[in-house]
Amino acid sequence: MNIPKQVALSSFSILALLAMSGCDRDTYTTWSCIDSAGSKSTMVLKKAQMQFQDHQYDYCGSLGPQSYFDMKCPAQIQESNYSFTPSSGKMLSSTNEYQCNAL
Repeated sequence: MNIPKQVALSSFSILALLAMSGCDRDTYTTWSCIDSAGSKSTMVLKKAQMQFQDHQYDYCGSLGPQSYFDMKCPAQIQESNYSFTPSSGKMLSSTNEYQCNAL
């Protein structure tokens, strides 16, 4: 990856993080998610964190429309345990696929 592309990606990630965190407001979005077996779970995006199935995951960054979350962000963000695409509500984990709808 060339330097200008890295700078642009870093700038976009910082802007996305700032947009998610807001200005001293505690904004969040709650999602109802159903896995491939039909089990329901609630997911909350709050500031730069995702709360899901009694765990809290950090925001690792975004590539295109996908945001990545993990307990400890890997060097390559696409290797994170969770990827989430808000526009479609699709969330993928290392073991499952979920369809989420904003509440």
